[in-house]
Order: sequence, then C-alpha cells, then structure tokens
Amino acid sequence: MFIQFLKENRYVSMLLTLLRFYLGWQWLTAGWGKISSGKFDASGFMYGAVKNMSGEHPAVQPWWGNFLKEVALPYVDFFNVIVPWGEFLVGLGLILGIFTSFSILMGLTMNFAYMFSGTTSTNPLMVLLGMFILVAGINAGKIGLDRWTIPFLRRLLFKKTEKEQFPQSA
Repeated sequence: MFIQFLKENRYVSMLLTLLRFYLGWQWLTAGWGKISSGKFDASGFMYGAVKNMSGEHPAVQPWWGNFLKEVALPYVDFFNVIVPWGEFLVGLGLILGIFTSFSILMGLTMNFAYMFSGTTSTNPLMVLLGMFILVAGINAGKIGLDRWTIPFLRRLLFKKTEKEQFPQSA
C-alpha cells in the first residue's frame, strides 16, 4: 500500500521532487568540485580502504578490499575520470528529472561503494532518501523531464508496426 502511494500519488511527486533536488545538488556540487579542481585522485582513498580491511573488526570487508586492490587501483586513472563525472551526471539527472530511476540507481551504487570502503559521512542519509525515489519510479520524475522522455521512449521502443498489430490471416 505504501509503495503504491509512492508510485501513484501526485502530491508525493512534489515531495519526491524536493528530495531529487536535494540529492541532485549534493551529487552535482561534489562532482563539479572534483572536475573543476582538476586535482581529483582516488588512489589515496582506495589505499586507505585497503588498509582498513585487516584487523579483528575490519571497517572494509575483504571481498571489497580485494576488489579495490586487484581491480580499481590498477585502473585508478579510469576511476579518477568516472567518479567525478558520474557524481556530476547523477546530480544533473536528478535535478532535471531525466532518467530519474537510472540516475538514483547510479547514485545509490556510488553511496554503497563509499560505505563499503569504510566511510559514512552523508552516505546513509543519501541512501535512505534515494530508496524512496527509486521505489517511487516514474512518479519521482513526473515533475521533470521524465514526464516527456519516458512516454516518448516507450512509444519509440515498443512501437508496433501495422503488420504486427494486424497480422493477415493465412
């Protein structure tokens, strides 16, 4: 019942828009700060996370630390590009309300990556608010560009030709 309320109530779409703007601004400014400084380097963060995967009660689980050590650190230059631009684009998508569900899904993925790496900061709050937006689906982007883009894409992708709609009998 609550999920249906999130997905269908037009007044909830207004509240979701406020949440989108808040989260979007957080992501946009975080990404733009990294992009505009030109000095973003994720290697220190990753090395710190790898260091925190040892001990009796590690802050970073070994499976995540091994991912960082074996996959992310060797390609840190790639991550130095996709992290700031990912943050910026998630923020832009949420503020404009375009591809809202995908944007929040990518934002949640980054939030969890930061938390898996042993940081807390604002990530748990962003995850909690992001879950409401994700569960609400289309309703979260109704006051935004999704109002027009999602129906357009549905028509474009699921358009049936006349032959498919009216097959000729044999």
